[in-house]
Amino acid sequence: MKPKLFVTNFNKNFTGVSATAANVIRAQMGRYDLTLVGRPLPGCPDPVTVRQARAASARGAIWHVRRNTEMRAALWARDILRLPIKIVFTSAAQRRHSAYPRWLISRMDAVIATTDKAASFVPHVRAVVPHGVDTALFHPAPDRAKAWAALGYGGKIGIATIGRIRPEKGTDHFVNAMIDLLPDHPDTVALVLGKATRDHRAFLASLKDRIKTAGLTDRILFPGEIPAQDLPAVVRGLSLVVQLPQYEGYGMVPLEAMASAVPFVGYEAGYYRAFSAQGRAGVIVDTPSAAAMAAGQILAGKVDAMGDIARAHVSQNFSAKAEADGIDAVYQMIWAQG
Repeated sequence: MKPKLFVTNFNKNFTGVSATAANVIRAQMGRYDLTLVGRPLPGCPDPVTVRQARAASARGAIWHVRRNTEMRAALWARDILRLPIKIVFTSAAQRRHSAYPRWLISRMDAVIATTDKAASFVPHVRAVVPHGVDTALFHPAPDRAKAWAALGYGGKIGIATIGRIRPEKGTDHFVNAMIDLLPDHPDTVALVLGKATRDHRAFLASLKDRIKTAGLTDRILFPGEIPAQDLPAVVRGLSLVVQLPQYEGYGMVPLEAMASAVPFVGYEAGYYRAFSAQGRAGVIVDTPSAAAMAAGQILAGKVDAMGDIARAHVSQNFSAKAEADGIDAVYQMIWAQG
């Protein structure tokens, strides 16, 4: 019999955590008796409810959790209902957790950190396993120009930033960089792919006002949040991804771009420097003006060469299969301990 594994996903929104969980689950299918618990994820088995997962755990299982709510549900099953389960938590945060998450994490049976820095903030770390991207789902376009044209955004070249529209994600820094860059690149269109929650609608309005003042309303576009199943096709059409967050726990967007043979420009955030292959696949900058300069240099003939290096670097070092293998080593350790 295959070992029984429950992977939780309680967030109704498709976030970076959701993407990493989906990548791993698709790579894990077939290895275990795997059940998704909570909300659906693209390309993954249909989920069951928490109640159903508890009922199916009576003879033992591993629950792999990634959020506070998921840790809490697993602890209830193990410590209150006395189910014979072991709880594994993946931690990507590169800063000290607040008190409540720290207590939850302290109750885990095993913690998997995504980076050495993340590992320094949590107890019970059994392994450091970087997140990986699904290189079959995110792959290069046979013809980048045709892939971009098919999206219908106009222009001949596409640049994007992907994520929630908010100051922490650096959306304003991206807009400033594009206002610097686009006047010298008349065939280029920039996309802000993400949504603004109610708390950040005024922030979004201020960005649109700034863009209007710069005369770039038709070239810096806000298409909204792209459904997860449609995102790979959008990324394939891009020539560059620019991510300028003030804070990032890990950061999947550059990896998804790189797997699609799209280079990136980014701040010193998350694990971006490791992704960059020492500047051969991505460029690390510290200001919007530096981002604009780096983007201009890449667009001036470096996109394809850097994209090829990016694809190879991700395939060798940051694939979902490699992440699944690293996680499996932790599972095997737990199962060996009974």
